[in-house]
Amino acid sequence: MTTTPGDAVERLIREEYPRILATLIRVTGDVDTAQDAVQDAVLRALETWPRDGVPHEPRAWLTVVARRCAIDRVRRESSREGREAEAVWLLDPDPEQPPDSVVRDDLLRLVFTCCHPALSREAQVALSLRTLGGLTTAEVARALLVPESTMAKRLTRAKQKISRARIPYRIPADHELPDRLQGVLTTLYLIFNEGYAASSSPDLVRAHLVDEALRLTSLLHELMPDEPSVMGLRSLELLQDSRRATRVDDSGTALRLSEQDRSQWNRDQIRDGVLLLGQALDRTPTAPDPFVVQAAIAACHALAPSYAATDWDAIISWYDVLLTVQPTDVVRLGRAAAIAERDGASAGLREVDAISGLDEYAWWHASRAELLVRLDRRDEAEDALKRAEEHGLTAPHLQAIRP
Repeated sequence: MTTTPGDAVERLIREEYPRILATLIRVTGDVDTAQDAVQDAVLRALETWPRDGVPHEPRAWLTVVARRCAIDRVRRESSREGREAEAVWLLDPDPEQPPDSVVRDDLLRLVFTCCHPALSREAQVALSLRTLGGLTTAEVARALLVPESTMAKRLTRAKQKISRARIPYRIPADHELPDRLQGVLTTLYLIFNEGYAASSSPDLVRAHLVDEALRLTSLLHELMPDEPSVMGLRSLELLQDSRRATRVDDSGTALRLSEQDRSQWNRDQIRDGVLLLGQALDRTPTAPDPFVVQAAIAACHALAPSYAATDWDAIISWYDVLLTVQPTDVVRLGRAAAIAERDGASAGLREVDAISGLDEYAWWHASRAELLVRLDRRDEAEDALKRAEEHGLTAPHLQAIRP
């Protein structure tokens, strides 16, 4: 390995922590115990890896050590009677073989677990993103468009509600899964988005988050193959990710759609995404699904032979459909960007400025900046870019827009 032990630990915490934690939550049945055990395992890695070298399978090493740490904690903190019973329970399960359930992946199971109906949808998603998606409180706040302090309070209240109501962190029964699906889908969608356009990384893409979202959504599609929302999300992710190799230049600066080499787009992902989209549209002829409609917008871009040949009328029409089922300011912002491409920067800027609820949203300021650059209003564009940077827009995007 070319990385140092310290680098390997940092990478594992960032990329593998959610999956290790999910396994420990299943084994222990308690989030706090699992989190403490994983942290103990990380500390042991920091102590031993510099001396002994990084294990061949570091995630498996951390999982085994964390499980032993959890057993030690149970033994220390329980009464003698309870200690023996709990220790046997912890020692018995194979961490690689979860109990019988249609959901076999630990992380996906625990996302379903976090999406408990006793919590509001926003609390379900926030808790899933924070606990199992591996996102920081600040990243969760940006994903859900609220201040970080507000999100910290909401997460605390959600955990307190779980504690007061004695809601167990147990795997939901199979018949409970459909009622939790929308929270799970939203969680996976936001994990993908944070990976696709990172809000707190020097790189444009956090590939491990994109790959994990793709993996979990694929598993969800296997679990619910006829569910149009799942098809729509899977299609959307494939179509968006098909451009991964062309989204930055050699210096790491983001490239606009008009600047990307379409010959390098992943045609297998586009084909699979379009096929899924067709199946999802067949199942939603009269009741549009937000994920399916977003996939249709992505397909318009993926199938256009060139940027100049993009069917902006179709894209705007799909945004109009999306607004009937998801009338949010973020959707209006996407529609405004399409208006700018079809009708010009001035028309687009009027649409953007008419949106009044996104002053704390970096992409609203970035959209204004890009349109102001196109209108040669450089000073105003710089001001808008400063606001975008203040609200978290990362360097690759700033460099792409800056005049």
